[in-house]
Amino acid sequence: MERTPLQSILLYLAIITTAGIILFPIYWLFITALASTDELSSLPPTFIPRDPDWAIFSRVLTERPIFLWLFNSTIVALGSVILSMIVSVLAGYGLSRFRVRGGQSLGLFILTAKMLPATLLVIPLFAVFRNIGMIGSLWTVIIAHSTLIIPFTTWMLKGYFDTIPRELEQAAMVDGCGPMAAMMRVVLPISTPGLAATALYAFVLSWADYAYARTFLQGAQTNWTANMGIASMRGEYTTDWNEISAAAVFVATPIMLIYLFLERYLVGGLTAGAEK
Repeated sequence: MERTPLQSILLYLAIITTAGIILFPIYWLFITALASTDELSSLPPTFIPRDPDWAIFSRVLTERPIFLWLFNSTIVALGSVILSMIVSVLAGYGLSRFRVRGGQSLGLFILTAKMLPATLLVIPLFAVFRNIGMIGSLWTVIIAHSTLIIPFTTWMLKGYFDTIPRELEQAAMVDGCGPMAAMMRVVLPISTPGLAATALYAFVLSWADYAYARTFLQGAQTNWTANMGIASMRGEYTTDWNEISAAAVFVATPIMLIYLFLERYLVGGLTAGAEK
């Protein structure tokens, strides 16, 4: 059924309004970085700086170890993605393909583990890592992030594997493949959209974490992640919010670029996992 002109106008207005609400925080972050300290403290707020300070970005790069913080965040995020994806693929495939007693309850239990707040696990994890001498290591944060990522990614991949016909694996087994080879050579290549969407979710969750990094990465700044570095830029008496915003622009840019490149996989993976 064709839309009337009024319906089209309302649809475009809804799209523009939604896009404006989504993009405004990004715009405000960028404007805050360019604005002067006087403009940031003035009322009403300035939506367009009178004299944009474009040198703020180079100044932050030279005065703060932004690249080191970003490198540490990248190591932690990639390590969390690799570890969680290895476990989630095997667990999700096992829950999807093998019928064992209590399998459905086990799947619900894994999903319930995702509902636990991160702050609830900080103290027991800190006690464990302190006893084995891992406090201050990036591996500590990687393992801690994986405990949060694996429950949801396992359930997400199980739903995606359920949509793949079993006949494809059976045909591969007839040709001589074992169960593991059939999964690696048949199921995983077909599951590329679901794997990309799941890996992107895991990467963003690890990249955005602050609580675990602040708790476990005690000591020298050489192991700080980007979020810890930005938090350290807040002064005791005064805070240069334009510098913090400029640093936040550098931290947010990789995530936005990843979303732009993987957007088609993200949409396909999230929708296919819900089909039956």
